[in-house]
Amino acid sequence: MSDIAAPTGATRHQSTQALLVLLKARTFIALIVVFAFFAFAAPNFLSTANMVIMSKHVALNAFLAIGMTFVIISGGIDLSVGSIVGLCGMVAGYLILNGIDIGLGWTMHFNTVEICLIVAAVGIAIGAINGFLITKLNVAPFIATLGTLYVCRGAAMLFSDGRTFPNLNGNAEYGSDTFRLIGAGNFLGLPISIWMLIAVALTAAYISRRTPLGRYIYAVGGNERGAALSGVKVGRIKLFVYMFSGFCAALVGLIISSQLVAAHPATGQSFELNAIAAAVLGGTSMSGGRGRIGGTIVGAFVIGVLSDGLVMMGVSSFWQTVIKGLVIIAAVVVDQAQQKLQARVVLQSEARA
Repeated sequence: MSDIAAPTGATRHQSTQALLVLLKARTFIALIVVFAFFAFAAPNFLSTANMVIMSKHVALNAFLAIGMTFVIISGGIDLSVGSIVGLCGMVAGYLILNGIDIGLGWTMHFNTVEICLIVAAVGIAIGAINGFLITKLNVAPFIATLGTLYVCRGAAMLFSDGRTFPNLNGNAEYGSDTFRLIGAGNFLGLPISIWMLIAVALTAAYISRRTPLGRYIYAVGGNERGAALSGVKVGRIKLFVYMFSGFCAALVGLIISSQLVAAHPATGQSFELNAIAAAVLGGTSMSGGRGRIGGTIVGAFVIGVLSDGLVMMGVSSFWQTVIKGLVIIAAVVVDQAQQKLQARVVLQSEARA
């Protein structure tokens, strides 16, 4: 009997491992399936113009998803990123059109680099506020970032009484005329926004895989109390991830206002949902402690291809929202199945040993 049982157990173990490999590769499989489907179903989907537009859309979501990945790995959530996008776009528009009145009839104007630095600082500062609320005042991440969402959206409206800042072409005299290149410029055949994404993604991947800071982020998300007892400064780690998320949102605000040559306070609505969807679809666990930047980038491509493909097929925006919601639910369900399967593989390996 033992001679028969051993091969059966080995076969079951191999089948379980094969299924686990498929689950781990689910994001790539989903991207291939979605891309192939729209290549046949959507007219002009594979055209060069559509590929360029889609890559820009993917880049916007990927920026937010990278920041969201760090936040979720640490065991948190950031619902404010969409509002930060809108507020930072309005800050950029205000600085380009009006500068800052310093009194006595003097107005300080800024060049493109200075505007980018100021907007990035605004995003980082808002992220720091989120981190302070969560680490020092012990506000739940969901509530803290939900409150920041409303505050930032209201502040964006106050900048212009709800109106758009148009014609952000800048002024050559002040050195702000190059602002439009952020969203519309190209370098070596690729949009500048894509190069920015590559830089941010590589930096984030290096931090997560090669630095003590990255290991601490995973440790905090996996077991916060255990990390604290091991000497990890949990508060500082959480502060960093929210500041980084705010920085990523600020970059998106700059890129969108540059692409549109205008800034509107409603920009970025529901962007946080796409970012969460991309991160979860890429394998980031909502319970914290697990996730990879590479997977998130692939997840952002899946969401981007799905969104643009549905638009090209003429699918209602209402159905698009429903489909994105179903994608998030499916991703979480599959993630839970993967965790259970991994636990089963460990038990089978121990039993065989």
